[in-house]
This record gives sequence, structure tokens and C-alpha cells, in this order.
Amino acid sequence: MRLYQARHRAYCGVDLHTRTMYLCVLDPDGRTLLHEDIPATREAFLKAIEPHREGLVVACECMFAWYWLADACAAEGLPFVLGHALEMRAIHGTKTKNDRIDSEKIAHLLRAGLLPQAYVYPAAMRATRDLLRRRAYLVRRRAEALAHVQVIHGQYNVTAATGKLRYKANRAGVPDRFEDESVRRTLGVDLALAEHLDGQIAELEAYLAARVKAHDLPGFYRLRSIPGVGKVLALTILYEVGDIRRFDDVGQFLSYARLVRPAKESAGKRVGLSDRKMGNAHLKWAFREAAALMTRHVPAAKAFAARQAKAHGTGKAQAILASKLGRAVYVMLRRGVPFEEETFLRQ
Repeated sequence: MRLYQARHRAYCGVDLHTRTMYLCVLDPDGRTLLHEDIPATREAFLKAIEPHREGLVVACECMFAWYWLADACAAEGLPFVLGHALEMRAIHGTKTKNDRIDSEKIAHLLRAGLLPQAYVYPAAMRATRDLLRRRAYLVRRRAEALAHVQVIHGQYNVTAATGKLRYKANRAGVPDRFEDESVRRTLGVDLALAEHLDGQIAELEAYLAARVKAHDLPGFYRLRSIPGVGKVLALTILYEVGDIRRFDDVGQFLSYARLVRPAKESAGKRVGLSDRKMGNAHLKWAFREAAALMTRHVPAAKAFAARQAKAHGTGKAQAILASKLGRAVYVMLRRGVPFEEETFLRQ
């Protein structure tokens, strides 16, 4: 947990919503300078903080509407701190909760140096990262549509098509296997949706690959040197990581990517596991997928996974290999070196 502990002349806590925002500005001694509810617009925000903006720092909780506030502060030269939503919830959870109380507590946490920080992702790459996440959403929707086709085959005890349905050639004639017109229409809807998503996903992947050159990300080609890592996985890792220098060591990176098991200890005794969902779910998916593909394409990696599976089970073996890949990627991006298969498997 990284706490923001810089000292300022004034501290602004913002409880941000789509249409409104509650501001609380405190001086270094904790006295309230401003505490009011205003419209969630750039103009209203700048007008409200104008009397206190000299030496002001602004903080809000990480929620979906923080982009415009961070950009407004950057344009005006104001320090901006993004609070970590999960860790803030544990700190300022109280019996009574409303926007006025929340804004005041954010301001007090900021003033006391106890505000847990989240990463303020660079504005130049933010939209591309969100588009990449949207592509992953479309892939899941396509998989759901094709899985429903398989379910219908099982419901009516009809032999499923040979070959994977994610390939368009294997979908031909699938509705014709059923006599009921309603069933054929249901299958037609699923297959039409999958075909439409095929085109959307292909266009997005081509666009995203071109954006790598626009953002000048040399790490893309280094990541492609990892066996089994294609352009989608390389893009996901690059855009989810952002600046690798924000991680002081490999342990922080593995924790952020959900590749380690955070333990809880008290009085020298282990009492369980901490919140394993705190971190980046997209990075965890990328590394687990890369580990599965590596075991498929690299015999030595397959043998390593088999040895780990005997000792820990198949699922744990894949997690170990994914964590190993995470360490390698951290070194590659930090030092600017390509992947070395022999070194990776020897360590």
C-alpha cells in the first residue's frame, strides 16, 4: 500500500459522481475552508477551488468518472491523487455514510498522509487501454454465443460439429441439423452474433497493433519474443502495465498482477490469505494465458509444468509458470532485453 505523504498548503477531498461532486478543502491544521456540493463540471470545480488553489492538492476515490477530473488538474498544474477504492473502504468505513462525510474523510486522509494511492494512468494511452479491454469483453461475448450452440446440441442429443466453432468454416450447416424451426432460429441468432463479433474483433486488433507504433512502445516486440505470446497478449501486458518504473521491485509487480498469494499473519502465525482480488485482473489473465500457450509450444516448459503438477496439481503448476513469466517480463521491460528461453527455463 502506497500512501501519499507530501505536504501542501491546502487539501481538497472530492466525493465524485456522474452529475455532482462534493468538495471539502482543509488547511494544514484541519480547519475547513470549503465544504459544498457542486455540479460535476470542469468550470464549476475550478470556480469553487479558485480562492484556495495556491498550494492545493486534489484527491478523489478511484471510480469510473475520475478521468476528466485528473485531466483538469493536470491542465491547471494542480497535484492530483487517486485513492485506492478497496483500501480506502477499509480505512474510512463508518456507521453513517453520505457524500458530505466521504469528501471530508478523503480530505483528512490526504492531510494526514494516510490516503492509499492508485495509479493515475497516463491520459495519452488511457483510451487505447480501455479499447483493448472492450475487445476482451467482445471475445467473451463471442465465446458465450458459441458455447450456447454447444449447449443446444446437448439438449437435443445431436452430435456436435467436428472442429472448433470459433473458426467460421466449422459453423457452416450447423442449424440444418435440427428439425424444429425455433431451434434453428436460436442457433442462427448465436451464429450471426459470433460472425458479427468476428469482424469487430479483427478490426480492433488491427487498429490496436497500429497504436503501438503511435505510442512508441518498443516492449511490444520484446514481448512477442516469448513463445506463445501473440500480439493480443503483448498488447494487454503493455497497456495494463503502463510505465514499468512505477514498480520498485518484482514483488510489487507480481502482487499487482495477482500472481502471488498474499498471506495474513498475526503473532507469528499464518491466519489465512488476504484479498486475492486486489490487483489487475487483466494482467492475471494475460500471464495465465501465456503460461498455457508456452506449455503447448515449448517442450521444456511442458516438462517443467508436468513436474510442478506432480507436486502441486495442474492448476498450481500453471500458476507457478505464470508467476515465473511475470518475473521474466518485469526484467525484460525494466532492462529492455529480449526473452531468453534457456535462461528462463534454467532459473
